[in-house]
Amino acid sequence: MSIIADYHRMLSARLDTVFQTQEHLIDEAAEICADAIAADRLVFTFGTGHGAFPALEMFPRTGTVVGFRPIVESTMISFHRVLGDMGARQYRFIHAQEGYGDAILSSHQTLAGDAMLIFSHSGLNAVTLDMALGAKARGMKVIGVTSLPHSSSTPSRHSSGKRLFEVADVVIDTGVPRGDAGLEVKGVVGRTGATSTSITIAIGQAINAATVAKLKARGVDTHIMVSPNTTEKKSADAQNDRNYAELWRRLRAR
Repeated sequence: MSIIADYHRMLSARLDTVFQTQEHLIDEAAEICADAIAADRLVFTFGTGHGAFPALEMFPRTGTVVGFRPIVESTMISFHRVLGDMGARQYRFIHAQEGYGDAILSSHQTLAGDAMLIFSHSGLNAVTLDMALGAKARGMKVIGVTSLPHSSSTPSRHSSGKRLFEVADVVIDTGVPRGDAGLEVKGVVGRTGATSTSITIAIGQAINAATVAKLKARGVDTHIMVSPNTTEKKSADAQNDRNYAELWRRLRAR
């Protein structure tokens, strides 16, 4: 069997486990999100490094609903250059600096009744904990999408001594093993085949979809992003412009 098939089998098994064991928690997370959006509040999404990818996917992505508001700091995502401006060494330094998360939160007009959805495989670095603790102090419910196998086996890197799963109101466990990558190639030092990003994005989209369903069941108007890359581009652009106007209405009221 090829390593491609091995990766597919591993990723599929991990996804199956998540949706078999975490569905009720994904539903609880969606309930928090629906509560916030129905009350004209926002659901902020956050992650550092690769955790920023699922945060970005929450809006404005095709199929996502107005009310999710990604916070993505360029200093903690744009390190693909590795060397030079905003490189990997800067990221490694910045995401470990306690207090930086507080500065990020203070730059956004958060309100009590908002929610915070944080994606972090390890759930233990300083900025992630700043965001989780800071959000709770501001009257926001916190949802954590994290790996319990990894996080529970590794000490916190924040002065609180806490990890994301010990702070969040709802914790969704990706089940991804410590170290993330899970395939071995004979003669190669280290493993390949990471799965945490694929799994967290799937969880995020499930939360988004469940939030839409809950809003509809409550009779709340939903504003869904649609793809403009079709023959209906003109109508899609018009709908998405209405969605952006709705987001601006929510932001302007703060």
